[in-house]
Amino acid sequence: MSDIALSAGPQPEMRPGLHDMQVMALIGVAHGISHFFQLVLPSLFPLLKDDFQVSYTELGAVMTVFYVTSGLLQTPAGFLVDRIGARAVLLGGLGIYCAAIALYGLAPSFWLLLPCAMLAGIGNSVFHPADYSILNASVRQNRLGRAYGSHTLGGNLGWAAAPPLMAGAALLIGWRGALLLAAALGVIVLALLLLSRQRLADDMGGRQRAEAGKAATPATMAPLLSLPVVMCFGYFLLLATGLVAIQNFLPATLEALHGTPLSLATTALTGFLLGASFGVVVGGALADRGVAPGRIVVGGLFGAAALAVLVSQADLPALLLVAAIAGAGFLQGATTPSRDLIVRGAAPKGASGRVFGFVYSGLDAGSALAPVLIGLLLDHGRPDRVLLLVAVMFLLTTLTLFGIRQRSQT
Repeated sequence: MSDIALSAGPQPEMRPGLHDMQVMALIGVAHGISHFFQLVLPSLFPLLKDDFQVSYTELGAVMTVFYVTSGLLQTPAGFLVDRIGARAVLLGGLGIYCAAIALYGLAPSFWLLLPCAMLAGIGNSVFHPADYSILNASVRQNRLGRAYGSHTLGGNLGWAAAPPLMAGAALLIGWRGALLLAAALGVIVLALLLLSRQRLADDMGGRQRAEAGKAATPATMAPLLSLPVVMCFGYFLLLATGLVAIQNFLPATLEALHGTPLSLATTALTGFLLGASFGVVVGGALADRGVAPGRIVVGGLFGAAALAVLVSQADLPALLLVAAIAGAGFLQGATTPSRDLIVRGAAPKGASGRVFGFVYSGLDAGSALAPVLIGLLLDHGRPDRVLLLVAVMFLLTTLTLFGIRQRSQT
């Protein structure tokens, strides 16, 4: 029986391939708006700083509140997905997120941004457990690699769209109007998901969900304490540490290490992000063609680590520098669909939401720890060790695969 048969409620009759593509598009757009919302406020920091007469440190604290809230609530959101269904949690979370972005735009003082950030973190926490549960239940097995890839790609595009769109809107209607416009875009996406909700299957039927609701707490926690799931959490924590070092500190690292001009360093970072997006597409196709996920992950991360070491040790010409960094992004990006297939393999039946919520909180944990570590290296005059640290993190990430036993999928 195909995964589509797990859907709750009647489904429109259509070709399975078309159904899969529609689900991928809907979840990709949902994930894209969540990443877009993550950057709407940082994109306006210079304007907020002047209007509220605050420092960048204080503005950064707003985002810390957001990410800490989101990270702490991802696992509870996963439990909620497994109890009441992914579709309801996704729609509710997006509604909360839209309200939080609108309240950002209406906040009369800086300090009221903090509770708004907490509300936004609540909304953001639902996307990974809900999105992956819907994809697992709605998309056929032989398309899951591409489904996971489209999910990641949607998020990357959301990140890329936020800075130029928010800056342009702020010039025309002010920063408050720009935030209200962003909230309106989220409402449009929410309406789209509501209209298409019958295509978004939950990960379990109503009977299984009722049984899950009656389950004892120790039983519901058991999947999170298994070795494969704990290793998946470690995978995400280590990977996030390496990615944050590149995404947040690559320009500063290259400038301190080789005297690279800021314009060239930022171009290299753009190359990394674009390479990662292209890699996601290729990696999804490879995963669906039956290439072993573990081989893709090991090959991609070893290759990315080697290029990081090369850049750390050699002052490359401009073209080769951009090519090397973009190549590292491509190789790392190609591993993401296989990574998500590995997590799916480690998740017991009916526990997809809580498992994805728990392991993805590792990204938040790594993202919180990495800036302090990288900042210490740069402040102590060791930019050469930043990219070496990236390589070490990527290599250590591959070691977690030895503790992950994939469960057979029917």
